[in-house]
Amino acid sequence: MEDIKNFIKTLPTHPGIYRMVDAKDKVIYVGKAKNLKKRVASYFNKNIPSPRTRLMISHIQSIQYTVTNTEAEALILENNLIKELMPRYNVIFRDDKSYPYLMMTSHAFPMLKFHRGVQKKGNKYFGPFPNSNAVRESIQLLQKVFLLRNCDDSTFNNRVRPCLQHQIKRCTAPCVKLIDQKSYAEDCRQAELFLQGKDNEVVEQMTEHMNIAAENEEYERAAVFRDRIQSLRQVRLKQFVSDFSENDADIIALAEESGMVCINLVMIRGGRHLGDKTFFPKNASDSESNFTEIFLCQHYDEQIPPPVIVTEGIFDKDLVNSFFKLKFPDKKFKIISKATGDKRMWLKMAKRNAMINVRQKNLLESGKADKIESLRKLLNMPDLNRIECFDISHTMGNQTIASCVVYDDLGMQNKEYRRFNINDITPGDDYAAMYQVLERRVKRIINEEQTKPDMMLIDGGKGQLKMALEVFDKYNVVGIRLVSIAKGEGRKSGLESLILDDGEVLSDIPKNNIGFHLMQHIRDEAHRFAITGHRQKRAKTNLSSSLEEIEGIGPKKRKALLVYFGGLDGIRNASVEELSQVTGIDQKLAEIVYNFYH
Repeated sequence: MEDIKNFIKTLPTHPGIYRMVDAKDKVIYVGKAKNLKKRVASYFNKNIPSPRTRLMISHIQSIQYTVTNTEAEALILENNLIKELMPRYNVIFRDDKSYPYLMMTSHAFPMLKFHRGVQKKGNKYFGPFPNSNAVRESIQLLQKVFLLRNCDDSTFNNRVRPCLQHQIKRCTAPCVKLIDQKSYAEDCRQAELFLQGKDNEVVEQMTEHMNIAAENEEYERAAVFRDRIQSLRQVRLKQFVSDFSENDADIIALAEESGMVCINLVMIRGGRHLGDKTFFPKNASDSESNFTEIFLCQHYDEQIPPPVIVTEGIFDKDLVNSFFKLKFPDKKFKIISKATGDKRMWLKMAKRNAMINVRQKNLLESGKADKIESLRKLLNMPDLNRIECFDISHTMGNQTIASCVVYDDLGMQNKEYRRFNINDITPGDDYAAMYQVLERRVKRIINEEQTKPDMMLIDGGKGQLKMALEVFDKYNVVGIRLVSIAKGEGRKSGLESLILDDGEVLSDIPKNNIGFHLMQHIRDEAHRFAITGHRQKRAKTNLSSSLEEIEGIGPKKRKALLVYFGGLDGIRNASVEELSQVTGIDQKLAEIVYNFYH
């Protein structure tokens, strides 16, 4: 501590960022300062009210710093380092996933797609949307009004007749040339205008086309535009925000209760309310941070802000504006922190949703704490916190996948889930598969110094547990408890028994034991994650592999089926009568194909 105090005396008074480092040379906190010397010195005053800050200070071994030209530059650097290092004492609002977008491809006949991730040149992107459901709902709306395709290229290129989407009037069937490229491009242009909030312009153009068609006595064509106008009006009634003066805006509200913080983000794009997204920051407990400022800078560090941001709370507005100007020099933004009129009403709604969510979260966290405490008592493990669960999935021994899911900090830690491809074993040997995945996991814990769980939960019986014990004996593993969860009579949920590594078997566990419910939930999550990975691997192996398994279907008939139906989905959903229409497929063979998929 004396060394640190002497070090503080040498700090510059310039803006910059500082990094608190512990004895393991790991950065535990990153902060920005207008005056480095003054800010760092404030951590070592005698009266520090926050227990969390006092705990952090007790772990500081050294302090590193970087000088910047301005405080706004320091803010950008701070965000980058927090994103890279994820320090344990920083408040972090980051989400696990990037925001989803609606994508219109650059094909000759563009398709509508859900998109998340890197954006490629040529395609057009609309959003961001708060969640995947909002994107899919928008795609359905656009299909209903503008009849644009959403099928993949393989299906599109191999169609020989219109699909069900055309029959229910959700697509103009460009795949079989029922619409020319120029007309389809016009539909795409109108869809773009709609997504940009220019719905009045779209209605005017459709009305003009309808009138021209009617004058030319093309009544069927006029009826198409009439139906589209009606659909568009219905969509506008449902989705458009009539009582908000901004076309594109984010409304941000904060709620705190019982030490928990919640940010509610309302997203309005193109005059439409796309939905809400809720954020619960990490490391917020007992923090004296300015949550609104942190959220604004962290959230828009990766997302381009809309022209208007309506928010509340006390924060350095000038600093945030400078941050935006540095990040997005060619764009103009307006931050409204004292909302009036319609903006105040929407902010109030966002605030109410934030309060509801923070209360629900507090109740859920309380219930999770009760569950882990019950499990500790059931297993007589008072210090149980981190659990890793393993499961195996395959089809008749093929494409074997093992999963590892993690429970910690009162919740499933999705970012720490892992899948393992299992090779070089006898197909279908679940014991060998379990041995292999546990050996690989234990090696990583030892060699890479990864976080060690308090317990490893094995989905299986005594045989799987025996494999786990052999791995532990081979690598002299200590400090990790092994438990297997074996299926009960009739494989019914709730009748499982627990087999412990000391030979004890816990059966007839009360059905209302919430600790046992937690173990079942973790096991089910491992099972889900393993099956999902197995299906993905099986799909990648050969898209048409299932057809090869059907007796009587050779290469020619397989090709004829795929071309006729445009892909496996079409074959799976086809009736016996439809299958029998394919060249080379008689009634008997059609029944065989149908029964294979049903």
